[in-house]
Amino acid sequence: MKKIFVFVVALCSVCSVTAQDKLHTLEFKNNDSFKSFFRASSNFYPVVSAHRGGPTVGFPENCTATFENAIQYNPAIIETDIALTKDSVLVMMHDNTLDRTTTGTGNINEYTYEELQALFLEDNEGNRTSYKIETLDEVLQWGKGKVVYTLDVKRGVPFKMVVDAVRRNNAENYSIIITYNANQAAEVATLAPDLMLSVSARGKEDVERMENLGVKAENMVAFVGTSFPKPEVMDYMKLKGITCISGTMGNLDKSAIANGDKIYLDIVKAGVMIISTDRPVEVAKQMEIYIKENKLKR
Repeated sequence: MKKIFVFVVALCSVCSVTAQDKLHTLEFKNNDSFKSFFRASSNFYPVVSAHRGGPTVGFPENCTATFENAIQYNPAIIETDIALTKDSVLVMMHDNTLDRTTTGTGNINEYTYEELQALFLEDNEGNRTSYKIETLDEVLQWGKGKVVYTLDVKRGVPFKMVVDAVRRNNAENYSIIITYNANQAAEVATLAPDLMLSVSARGKEDVERMENLGVKAENMVAFVGTSFPKPEVMDYMKLKGITCISGTMGNLDKSAIANGDKIYLDIVKAGVMIISTDRPVEVAKQMEIYIKENKLKR
């Protein structure tokens, strides 16, 4: 039996979450609904972001099979990485080299896409899997009606190519492009004024710099760093209506393992809507506590 849940934010239903065949999916009816969901408010619905797609034993980084495994447990934003092959095909890969995550060796940009298809992806334990390196087009096609992507554009990959892929696959309602500085944000905003951007913004000065370069606050999702968020930063972002992402991969995830997962709940209570983590299942459990405490409906 299908079970359909609807997130309610600011008294408006803006998207649906469906648990079907053990998958918890995110789907937005249109671009307005998509953007409305990511507007900071007192009753925001927190969402976990699976760093590099949520790899685990048997499931490698940046692979749709891994994404599907992640959303068996909870709805998720999928952070995934884009690299460029020798023959200018956009593929999913975090590292510049193939050594850590595939059965191959050497720089990825020294291989054509066809050559890469002879390789297999490996999980983070070094186990060979049956999965192949996928293209951005394949990933975007798979994600429709299932997840929201934050697309990490690796060095040397033209933003225009990524924007074109989002357009080609009609993925505007579930794609957020990651940028790391004001100039990158301005470049993407010029290429695609309607697309959502993940921007590095630790406070008022960073936001104003981007606004002066033509980046609209309504299109920003602010990455506020990998340490516990500062109250003054969260107050400012809320005032601007900018949703915040906190990255816990690294020290905060290690702290949670050592001292307990409540730190994730504390981060959400501080005003962070999205936590990007290497422990998506554990983070989602803490978010569920926040959801119940605040009687958020879905």
